[in-house]
Amino acid sequence: MSAIRRLEESARALDSSVTPNGAFREWFAEQRRTNRYAVDRIPFADLVGWRFDDDGDLVHETGRFFSVEGLRVRTAWEGRDASWSQPIINQPEVGILGILVKEFDGVLHCLMQAKMEPGNLDTVQLSPTVQATRSNYTGAHRGAPVRYIEYFAPPRRGRVLYDSLQSEQGAWFLRKRNRNMVVEATGDVPDHEDFRWLTIGQIHQLLQQDNVVNMDARTVLACIPLFAQEEQEGGAPHGALHTDDEVLGWLTETKACRELVQRSIPLSAVERWYRTEDEIGHEEGHHFTVVAASVRATGREVTQWTQPLLAPVEQGLAAFVTRRIGGVRHVLVRAETEAGVLDVAELAPTVQCLPEQVRGLPPGARPRYFDVVTAAAPSRVLYDAVQSEEGGRFHHADNRYRIVEVGEEFPVETDPDFRWVGVGQLAGLLRHSNYVNIQARTLLACLRSRSRGEGRGAGHGG
Repeated sequence: MSAIRRLEESARALDSSVTPNGAFREWFAEQRRTNRYAVDRIPFADLVGWRFDDDGDLVHETGRFFSVEGLRVRTAWEGRDASWSQPIINQPEVGILGILVKEFDGVLHCLMQAKMEPGNLDTVQLSPTVQATRSNYTGAHRGAPVRYIEYFAPPRRGRVLYDSLQSEQGAWFLRKRNRNMVVEATGDVPDHEDFRWLTIGQIHQLLQQDNVVNMDARTVLACIPLFAQEEQEGGAPHGALHTDDEVLGWLTETKACRELVQRSIPLSAVERWYRTEDEIGHEEGHHFTVVAASVRATGREVTQWTQPLLAPVEQGLAAFVTRRIGGVRHVLVRAETEAGVLDVAELAPTVQCLPEQVRGLPPGARPRYFDVVTAAAPSRVLYDAVQSEEGGRFHHADNRYRIVEVGEEFPVETDPDFRWVGVGQLAGLLRHSNYVNIQARTLLACLRSRSRGEGRGAGHGG
């Protein structure tokens, strides 16, 4: 059986004898109860190993990990010009987000970790087998070795099923990418109390809940090639509305016609932002703040440290509008340009914004389709849950993720910034880097979790 077919079988398995659903719930609840941690706001002066350099940038004394710098941005397309400056996280190293899979009773299972991150909502969340920056897995943090890294870093112990570089939040990171990997173990894998084997179907069910499956797990799940043929064709004779070449041609033309100029500047030169002894923030209270935190945690390679964190000022909204066109499930994507994006634009959700700030705008100034996704009747909402963003760099950052279905009355013709893309097409683009942004990848994983609701159990317990 091919690797794709085996992964699809895992997605249909909604329970497992290896970790039955009931046993998982007990284990995960215990992890949240017993994983002792404390995250406290501190003044910047109390950061250990961090300092403001001569340019006002917040840097680590080793020159590793990441820094908080300034960025000046100018964009222009179709008569719309904008320019601004802002703080941004610069983390040029490429990390590894990896899920290890192994077959039990004929079904592939994923080795998932219960992991605490300092910025997490609900403390512990379910993370990939490995979630590590290069500084972490090469030992720059002077902590314990990253568990199971030998399956992902060369010379690795296992067979690579999926491997690509994918972006992270373009509004908060400067050209940041991580390596998303799925590796199949070829021998025995040692057990550890913080890890459990789950089918993809079991993880999909957990995606229906708020703040259980973390961002890094969601992006790897989205990249796993699942049901692409079924999603794209859906029994229809002509497949998706636009061919792959047409979608890529539209995105390429968008990148070529838009202007995005990014220039690094000293953090102290960022306009309309202030710095106090314990916060960097926007003078009108918009966007986010940068704060300092002291962290104490069990179950980590390092059990005590301090670091900066970026804290959004409100919960965000990321939503897909979806409909069937010619029998094929499509989502309406937008070509989104953000401050720190690597290659001008990526495919993003239909709506991606901070909703409270948007609601204060007149209707004509709000993002297109904002009212469609926020005022949808409950019967039209296919998915609605709150999911956290990466807790290692962001403090209590979360988005409400929504998928809203529309009918044939909703036009197929769209604005130039939008395109209907078949779900299988969107999944296929994840073979490549920097085509689909992190929020759209989460929504793809959530859509799959919803559409796979009618699967078969693994037949081994419940």
